Amino acid sequence: MSRLDATLAALADPNRRRVVDLLRERPRAAGELAREVGVPGPAMSRALRALREVGLVAETHPAHDARVRIYELQPGPMRELKAWLDETEALWSEQLSAFRAHLEQEA
Repeated sequence: MSRLDATLAALADPNRRRVVDLLRERPRAAGELAREVGVPGPAMSRALRALREVGLVAETHPAHDARVRIYELQPGPMRELKAWLDETEALWSEQLSAFRAHLEQEA
């Protein structure tokens, strides 16, 4: 599976997309994310593991408490996704422009 495929698969879940939305605002603790998303801790752990495995989030521990995990959004996979979407949009724009020109010639 390509990195782009893995990113899209990770973002297919609405709870994981909600986590990404929340992390766009600021880094957050896992417990805070679970409360905000409205899922139990174990479900949030699975969601965060899936996002971490594809590189969408990174985990750190504050110096004062190694049990607390803070998650932060990582830009790399999203940049790759945006580049792919931009290329796809350009392709469709070209195709639609050519189709429009063809229809205008026929009319």
